[in-house]
Amino acid sequence: MIFAEHFTYKKLLRYAISPIIMMIFTSIYSVIDGLFVSNFVGKEAFAAVNFILPYLMLFSSVGFMFGTGGSALIAKTLGEKRAQKANEIFSSLVLVSALTGAVFAFIGFLLLRPVAVWQGASGELLENSLLYGKIYLFGIPACVIQFEFQNLFATAGKTKLGLFSTVTSGVSNILLDALFVGGFSWGLVGAAAATILSELIGALFPLFYFCRPNSSSLRFVKCRPDTKAILKICANGSSEMISNLSIAVVSLLYNVQLLRYAGDNGIAAYGVLMYINFLFTAIFWGYVVGVSPIVSYHYGSENKKELHSLLCKSLVIICVGSVLMFTISELCSAPISRIFVGYDAALLDMTRHGFFLFSFCFLFAGLAIFFSAFFTALNNGLVSALLSSSRVFLFQVPAILILPSFFKLDGIWLSLVCAELLTALLGAVMLLAKRKKYRY
Repeated sequence: MIFAEHFTYKKLLRYAISPIIMMIFTSIYSVIDGLFVSNFVGKEAFAAVNFILPYLMLFSSVGFMFGTGGSALIAKTLGEKRAQKANEIFSSLVLVSALTGAVFAFIGFLLLRPVAVWQGASGELLENSLLYGKIYLFGIPACVIQFEFQNLFATAGKTKLGLFSTVTSGVSNILLDALFVGGFSWGLVGAAAATILSELIGALFPLFYFCRPNSSSLRFVKCRPDTKAILKICANGSSEMISNLSIAVVSLLYNVQLLRYAGDNGIAAYGVLMYINFLFTAIFWGYVVGVSPIVSYHYGSENKKELHSLLCKSLVIICVGSVLMFTISELCSAPISRIFVGYDAALLDMTRHGFFLFSFCFLFAGLAIFFSAFFTALNNGLVSALLSSSRVFLFQVPAILILPSFFKLDGIWLSLVCAELLTALLGAVMLLAKRKKYRY
């Protein structure tokens, strides 16, 4: 079992690189949609995609809960040398997640228009948002399955196979967007259809792979739904779902504030910042996807020495990566903004200025993500959920509501910076508080 080995910096990064690339390609879906829509359809349609996307993300984020919570429990069970039980939990998890995705998609259809109207959409913005959203929601079940397998491929010891699946899906999205939006001029319909088809590719591949005999640690087996295990998975993985829900919930509040302070241009500018945030934080998420099952395995096998080594090395990697991402974002803010909205001078200036302030969040986001994921890997969903929920409801929501009163539009750009900083500090406090219990 590869998890039983000692992980040096080189081995840790080598194992994590596939999940990192996998997460980057997953984040490409919305980025590519936005890029093609902005340049081929116009800023009004671009604003509509950014406006409704946070709502759509609410329903796919359950995949992260099943993936992270399931990965932690399955890896811990493997560490306890109970391979058959691990496969039963795995099989039950995938079935439940597919059904949950279908139910969530139906709920999404029912609430789509009321939520869009509540945020303040009207006229062309409302109609475009509904058009894109109705088509996108058909792909939610596939999206949930794809998101959970980003973690489960790592748990199965098949990170390269997971990378192949995700890259294939991501490249398909790029090509289909180019064909449907750029070539056939199908506009928002083409962008949404491209995303659905590429998500189906990302979901069907792992289902076919694990249905057949394979060389991984996991495979589908006959089983009864394990209610106890599923509930534990949901409780433990809830923090990661909250982290992703927070992006969606907070983005809904951003939309309300941006319409108030900057109109449609503010929505479009914020969309660019969110796309870059997706790509950069995907690197952190990819790292924790790779390292989490290793942490869970050594926690299950009670190897405290390796657990300590993994924590120390991860903190160094995260801190170095944070500084690099901040530097890159500052240097690239102008050219990246120009790629998306270079056709509109006023919108470009707003985006570049917002980018400069927003980039400071990358100094702290990695630590905030890692602390939460680390406690999930230790099967302590309570602490992990505390960190994730505090990030949203204790730090970010008040910042979005209060800071614009003092700093206008700049307050909106700085709100995430404040939230990430305070969450990272809280995570450090919890890490120190729990050190005697876990002896890491």
